[in-house]
Amino acid sequence: MLKRVYLLVIIILIAQYSNAQGPVLDVGLRLQKAVNLYSENGFAVNYSSRTLMPDRLYFGFSYVTSRLGTAFNSNAIMQDNYLLSSAYYFKEKHVIRPFTRANVGYFSADYGDKIFDVLPRKSLLLSADAGLCFQTHSPLKISTSLGYNFITGNGLSGPGTLYPVFYQVTVSWNIFNRMK
Repeated sequence: MLKRVYLLVIIILIAQYSNAQGPVLDVGLRLQKAVNLYSENGFAVNYSSRTLMPDRLYFGFSYVTSRLGTAFNSNAIMQDNYLLSSAYYFKEKHVIRPFTRANVGYFSADYGDKIFDVLPRKSLLLSADAGLCFQTHSPLKISTSLGYNFITGNGLSGPGTLYPVFYQVTVSWNIFNRMK
């Protein structure tokens, strides 16, 4: 009899948990391009807690590099971007969801030859972007946005390949798959 009660309690807890809005963990590929410069590709991970504005407030990490873009199999400058972000998504439970995002991070460029070591090649990143997320009824999400880097360079006072305007497309998959 006691085993049946425990089993019933477990079933009730599982049913309640499965109906609750769970956390979101989106993992995917990010394709980014600076306007009039390099294509950079990499990955993005975004997380929304089940307790802190679920499916609205996201925290993320992205890594994009020209090594997987324009510099792949060419002599273009190899550069890396590491970003931490915080995003707010509007229109919960809609297919098309506008969002805004603030990013901070680190940029580095590898010019490939020691003669260029006198040029600035590292910088902090501070940017914002806004766009649309297409949230299908599956765990698949596609987001696109237009962004602006507030810290840029001209080759003398900052890396010359850190351009102000960029756009990006991220295709991600919710690996928790618990959103209702």
